[in-house]
Amino acid sequence: MASAAEQLAANINFGAFSKATELKKRIWFTLGALIVYRLGTYIPLPGIDSGAFASFFANQSGGILGMFNMFAGGAVERMSIFALNIMPYISASIIIQLMTAVAPSLETLKKEGESGRKRLNQYTRYLTVALALVQSYGLSLGLEGMNQAGGSVVIDPGWFFRLSTVITMVGGTMFLMWLGEQITSRGVGNGISLIIFAGIVAALPGAFVKILELGRTGAMSTWFILGLLVLAVIVITGIVFFERAQRRLIVQYPKRQMGNKMYGGEASHLPLKLNTAGVIPPIFASSLLLLPLTAVGFSSAGGPEWLATITRFVAHGTPLYMVLYTALIVFFCFFYTAIVFNPTETAENLKKYGGFIPGIRPGKNTADYLDFVLTRLTVVGAAYITVVCLLPEIMMAEYGAAFYFGGTSLLIMVTVTMDTVAQIHSHLLAHQYEGLIKKAKLRGRRG
Repeated sequence: MASAAEQLAANINFGAFSKATELKKRIWFTLGALIVYRLGTYIPLPGIDSGAFASFFANQSGGILGMFNMFAGGAVERMSIFALNIMPYISASIIIQLMTAVAPSLETLKKEGESGRKRLNQYTRYLTVALALVQSYGLSLGLEGMNQAGGSVVIDPGWFFRLSTVITMVGGTMFLMWLGEQITSRGVGNGISLIIFAGIVAALPGAFVKILELGRTGAMSTWFILGLLVLAVIVITGIVFFERAQRRLIVQYPKRQMGNKMYGGEASHLPLKLNTAGVIPPIFASSLLLLPLTAVGFSSAGGPEWLATITRFVAHGTPLYMVLYTALIVFFCFFYTAIVFNPTETAENLKKYGGFIPGIRPGKNTADYLDFVLTRLTVVGAAYITVVCLLPEIMMAEYGAAFYFGGTSLLIMVTVTMDTVAQIHSHLLAHQYEGLIKKAKLRGRRG
């Protein structure tokens, strides 16, 4: 039988949405912040010859620059003030998260609750500034070294250009970090994820137009395009199914008497997601595989012979690339899951509050059981992510089709959309509860 909350959620309609004034304000604020972000991606970096850089980027779009450009919504291609995007903040968050697993002091902060979380967030911001400084300075040096047709991409190379680039890039990253936090607190959804989501979605119309143009010129048949659309729907459905899939372990709490009242005795559940690692594994795997290709592209002489050989073997569509891509995704799935979820810590927390899994002894046996279940789930989750990420690679290698409806970008779009819709749903549910409470008070007064 459905609970009262589930019954109330099933009755949510557009009428309830129109009456939720607070939710509408949050949605408008989110849309306004994302528009500001999109406008910033068109403001060029001072001192750059846009035409020369566009010509250079056209030759490097298949490397790691192309991946960053996808996340930045075209900001790298235009070399705008938001070219670094929010990636330094994401890198800093991952580093801090990994450090909490190996540094006792950070692990203690993590267990301190809200105060510890605030300090960890502050450390993340400091590390974001440091990473942005290093990346922006390296980018300024790389821009000075780019030459196209005998002309420099940088109009006036030198320390003034480097300093202005560092200040502009770091300022742009910090502004996006602040904007993301504002969306999280005053808008709807996770602000950082929505900024990446907006950048990826902005490139979809252009990609769709390219596919239609290929169909118009006869380079791609109409039936093939329709097949791509059907395949896209199937992939999206599969992603939603697997991202929502979880294993619920029953947790029983014993009864205890406090005074004259009896507490506890209820059963709860511990949800274990099928894909605990999220989109981190494909991002890391793509970055590592694209590094050799990017290094060769930045080198005017084509790089050393061994690096050029490696680049030929791990190019897009080659069998070695597919094998390495699969192996790295699987490795990072298990590695990041081990960082995010600690079975021993979870078992100790259950034992501390008197909870236990029926049929499993508290303590070490519970930890071993959680590790066993999580390992099996991660095997299935890694296989699912691998299939989704290899699909566009196979389509491009076999059919020469730029298949945009798969891989990391689609994973991010679907998961962010699901999280945002869930938050909107919770706001509507809270609004319905408030309405019921107000009606109950009015009826009580009339009575």
